[in-house]
Amino acid sequence: MILKELTQVFGVSGYEKEVRDIIKEAIKDYVDEITIDALGNLIAYKKGTGANKKKIMLASHMDEIGLQVTKVEENGMIKVKPLGFLWIPTTYMSRVKFRNGTIGIVSSTIKLEDVKDFTKLYVDIGLKSKEEVLKYVKVGDTATYIGEYAELKESNITAKALDDRIGCYMLIEAIKKLENQYNDIYFVFTVQEEVGCRGSKVTAQRIKPDLGIAVDVTPAHDYPCDLEGSNSVGDGTAIKVSDTSVICDEYLVSEMVKCCVENNIKYQLDVIYVGGTDASSMNLSNFGVKVAAISVVTRYAHGPNSLVSMKDVEASIELLTKYVDREFSFEY
Repeated sequence: MILKELTQVFGVSGYEKEVRDIIKEAIKDYVDEITIDALGNLIAYKKGTGANKKKIMLASHMDEIGLQVTKVEENGMIKVKPLGFLWIPTTYMSRVKFRNGTIGIVSSTIKLEDVKDFTKLYVDIGLKSKEEVLKYVKVGDTATYIGEYAELKESNITAKALDDRIGCYMLIEAIKKLENQYNDIYFVFTVQEEVGCRGSKVTAQRIKPDLGIAVDVTPAHDYPCDLEGSNSVGDGTAIKVSDTSVICDEYLVSEMVKCCVENNIKYQLDVIYVGGTDASSMNLSNFGVKVAAISVVTRYAHGPNSLVSMKDVEASIELLTKYVDREFSFEY
C-alpha cells in the first residue's frame, strides 16, 4: 500500500529524495510532464481542456519533522537540534532512526520538566564513546521518529509523518483519477515546508498560478488537549478558512463549500489559532495569488503517532478531484 510506504520512508526537511523517488514512480504514467527543481521539489503537470481554464497549483509537502546532529560527546551522547517543530515531551524517550538505519533513544541530561530547549536532549544508540559512535553517526546526520503504520478502529489509521504524506497520497490519488479535466493542474510535492514553506515559495514563483491550493493536515480539537476549535476526526474533509499564516480567498472557499454540497461530500470548516501551510507562500508569491486549502483533521500531529480517519481522506480526495475540474470565474 503506497500510503504505508510513504509514511515509513525517511524524509526529514531537506532530505526528501527517498519520498520523491516513490512519488515519481507512482505518477509517471499519469501526467504530461515531470520537473524536479534545484531545491528538490517535484512538479507534475496535467494539461486542461477547458476554454476558460485556469492554472491551478496544488501543494503537498514531502518533508517531515526530525532531528539533526550538532555534536557527538566524548561519552557517546549525540546532541541534536530540531528540524521543524517538535514537542520536547513527545520526543523524550521516543525511539528515532537515522537515515542509515541506526536506531537510538532520546533522553535528557536534566529532569524533563526543566528542559526548555533541545540543547538538553541527546540520542543514545547504545555506545559509550565518541570513537564508537562516529562509526555510525556524525555531525549533520538526521533522524526521524519511529512510528509504525497501523490500522485502528472505525477506519482510523496511525503512523509517523502523516503530516504531510497523507497530502502526498491524496495528490497521487487525484492524479490517477483526473482525466481531461477542465483546468491546467500543477501537482507540486514540496520540500522544506516544516522549516519555512521554502519549497512552495520557489515553485509558486516558477508556475505563477491563477489560484493555489494547499493539501495538508490540520489540528483536531475533539480530544482532551490544549487546542481550541471545532475540527473533528471523522466529520469530513476540512475546508480551510484561516490560520495564523493565511486568510483563504472568500470566493474559493465558497466554491469549495458549493462543490461539497453539489457532490454530497461531507465537510467541515477549518479555523485554527496556530499553524500554517504552503498556502501562505503561494498567497504572497509574485503579485499575490488567490489561495485555499483542503486538509485532513489530525490528532497528535508533529509526533510519532498521528491519527487520521480514512473516511476524511477519501472525502478530501473526492473534493480535490471535483474542485479542480470546475470552471472558475473571479475578478481581482
